[in-house]
Amino acid sequence: MLSKEYPQHDMNRVFEMIEETIARGGVDDKCANEMNLLMHLYAGLPAEAVECGMMYIHGKGNLVPESDITALHIRLLNLLEYCEKVDSLRHVPSNLTNEEITKRSDLLNSLSEHEKYFGSTLLGYQYNGKVSESKGEEEPSGRLLLMNSQAAVFACEDIYKTALFYEDKMGFKAIHLDDEAMPHIKLTRDNIAIVLVKGEGAILKCSREFGIKYDMYIYCGEPFLLYNELKGQGVRIAEDLPEANMAQGQSTNRQFVIEDIDGRHICISQYMGEV
Repeated sequence: MLSKEYPQHDMNRVFEMIEETIARGGVDDKCANEMNLLMHLYAGLPAEAVECGMMYIHGKGNLVPESDITALHIRLLNLLEYCEKVDSLRHVPSNLTNEEITKRSDLLNSLSEHEKYFGSTLLGYQYNGKVSESKGEEEPSGRLLLMNSQAAVFACEDIYKTALFYEDKMGFKAIHLDDEAMPHIKLTRDNIAIVLVKGEGAILKCSREFGIKYDMYIYCGEPFLLYNELKGQGVRIAEDLPEANMAQGQSTNRQFVIEDIDGRHICISQYMGEV
């Protein structure tokens, strides 16, 4: 239950109060990101939904029908309760009774229960709180991240044969999902995902038949290690990995190209930063 006086219908002021607490210090490192995540999400809501959040703040959450954004209101209450506790802990009386010491200790220990939610996904979103430099000055570049991952889709004549190749030769793990609307096999390794589906027609025509060199790019921190692994497994190398000193004069990243069992050419390119 909240104890501070909050405005009746001004969510912007509520976030200003949170920001004031954060500015005074003593909060978790992820507290500002939590505030920014909630603030961005509320900013994108219609006024009626924001008003529901205000009702939660004023102890009337039981009057708000449960909806897809109920979790947002609960996270806001969690952050506000946390800020109130941090503010109350700033004031240290000169003389504390044993009862007050115990109460203060319990309050301090309870902060971790609030902090465990900071930075976690909410309504499918996460907050990117990175800081970028512009003209020598730091400015926030944080934004909401909703898209979490992606998967290439390969049409195959025989998805089981292709899946076996990627498992045995390239170290992928195959998950068979026959109960989906589009039956497929999902291949995963590290941060890479590939979906295999059974196609019809001229599905085995690779991109190079249309003037495109590769069917897929995979970025790799150290291509030399992966090159030797795949070559040792008998994967066909369509384009060799150049020596490190030779690659310095090239216009492309250090890379090599493999050919899968269906004839696709996959370029393994050295990861050089943000892609």
